Amino acid sequence: MTEITRVPLQPIAKGALTKLWLGVAAAALAAGGLAWATLPGSVDIETIKAGTGPSPTIADVVQINYKGSLENGKVFDQGERAVFPVEGVIPGFTQALEKMQRGGKYKVEIPAALAYGAQEQRNPQTGAVEIPANSDLVFEIELIDFKSRAEIEAQMRMMQQLQQLQGGAGGPAGAGAPPPPQAQ
Repeated sequence: MTEITRVPLQPIAKGALTKLWLGVAAAALAAGGLAWATLPGSVDIETIKAGTGPSPTIADVVQINYKGSLENGKVFDQGERAVFPVEGVIPGFTQALEKMQRGGKYKVEIPAALAYGAQEQRNPQTGAVEIPANSDLVFEIELIDFKSRAEIEAQMRMMQQLQQLQGGAGGPAGAGAPPPPQAQ
């Protein structure tokens, strides 16, 4: 036969339960504040010229004019009519593109945590540091156009088929082109 040992419960002092709940709440708030403090900053987007229509999604490919610079104004990259997959760029750039509209011009400030973080970026030709570690970045972006990857793949297939038809009908590709002008 087993014997059960009983332990009497001690009464809770008046106000102790309230103090316990206040302690739990304070610990939860402190943990939430710490989690919030460690999150990367957000991307700041200023609309210079409003665009129209829908915004690109992660599955789209964009065509843009852009200029990227450091906070001190030093330009590290720029391009015209550049084509990028939305998901193929730094996280802050992706977030910004997903909030833009066709034809719009924007100034975008990206915190280092959503850019290259602690990784410095070097020029592949010279080896010089283009973007120091932990740099916030500033971009001027004009969203010219965007299309889904499916649309682009369909257009590429049509172009390949058209080239095959032109090349296979009556000789080599370019056989239907007019002859070059003759010297006189």
